[in-house]
Amino acid sequence: MHRHGYKGRKFGRKTDQRLALTRGLMCSLIKYQTITTTLARAKEIRREAEKLISLAKKGGLANRRLIIARLNDLETATLLVDVVAPQIKRDSGYLRIEHAGYRRGDNAEMGTISFVDEINYEVEAEKPAKESKKDSKPAKDAKASKPAKKEDK
Repeated sequence: MHRHGYKGRKFGRKTDQRLALTRGLMCSLIKYQTITTTLARAKEIRREAEKLISLAKKGGLANRRLIIARLNDLETATLLVDVVAPQIKRDSGYLRIEHAGYRRGDNAEMGTISFVDEINYEVEAEKPAKESKKDSKPAKDAKASKPAKKEDK
């Protein structure tokens, strides 16, 4: 039997567990900019996360909804689209994987995955609040607009 046409790693898990694992790792990567995990997981996450970043850079409502569906986390998806994606200057290769030695318990090869560009999360807080539009016409005085009453004496 051959493995032609099968994409991605199995991680010894069922499909729904594997999907939850990748979603969780991608959300952590977006929130914290860098995570340390096994090298195989880091390589698999890079494939998915770079596609999401490309969608976020394109912008638009349809792409935002695709990102929300794939991450299954509205807060993280908003962070990716509104804060992270505008700060990335390159066209591809958004993430880097560095070897981080071996895990003590089972000697699994570890890797650190992080953004190549430096991301500043305080940018969102610095945006000025939108000012409400005020009428350019001055308010008329209530007394001036009413006709003067004649007083009877």
